[in-house]
Amino acid sequence: MSLTYKGLACYPEVFLRVSGVTTIMFDEIIEKLKPIWDKEIKGVYKRPGRNFKMPIEDIVLMALMYYRTYTTMIWLGFLFNLNGSTVSRLILRVEPLLAKIMSINKDRELSEEELQACLIDATEQKTQRPSTEDQKPFYSGKKKQHTVKTEMKTTLKGKITNVSESVPGSVHDYTLRKLQPVLAEDERAYLDSGYQGFQKEHAATELPFKATKTKPLDEESKQYNTALARIRVKVEHVFGDIKVFGIMKNVYRNSRDTYNQKFVIVAGLVNLRNGFGI
Repeated sequence: MSLTYKGLACYPEVFLRVSGVTTIMFDEIIEKLKPIWDKEIKGVYKRPGRNFKMPIEDIVLMALMYYRTYTTMIWLGFLFNLNGSTVSRLILRVEPLLAKIMSINKDRELSEEELQACLIDATEQKTQRPSTEDQKPFYSGKKKQHTVKTEMKTTLKGKITNVSESVPGSVHDYTLRKLQPVLAEDERAYLDSGYQGFQKEHAATELPFKATKTKPLDEESKQYNTALARIRVKVEHVFGDIKVFGIMKNVYRNSRDTYNQKFVIVAGLVNLRNGFGI
């Protein structure tokens, strides 16, 4: 006996807890994914043996459970009656297709009102210690550990509209921002103090005031910072939603080459969870 989508779907609360999405959201993902899976994977399968006999629903459930719990492949294999290497191969097969349908670079689909303002911030995730030659680039002076950094752009309502390429933790937030698409001239951007200097490139930028030893903040500056923080808290909540998935919260132990792909998939799941669809 093994775990299956049909069996677990009978327990909606458990399904949500172990996969990160509801059964309705899951069905929406499968509806978009199945035609691509049949065409690009099953349709070109030439080798002998079972032609992906496992239903796509079970493969996606297995991948989402991995993202949500970040358990071991061996444990997932035990649940689905597979060996760990098979679990790994199936997840690697389905990930690029999930990334394709979860793509969130869709600024063109935003309303005019949503395009008038945005929230931008970067997050770092601890990774396993890299090999000797890669240790310095990935060492974050801010976090005092080896990390990988990704920038995210959202609307004021929390819809993720862009995810940057992931970079080593030593890259500064402002440097990462300069690698991203240029904002519309009249698009107001709300950023944190890590982006000091960006206002010189983009006039419609809101940054918090910084106090110094010789020049503390006056009451007006404090009130401005408080008001700005109340606006920017939405992007922090979205980062919190992303870290509901253990693969984006715990020490990242997979290949860093596929980190950004996984981040994009999770960002798409968060948009789906927050009512923005895919």
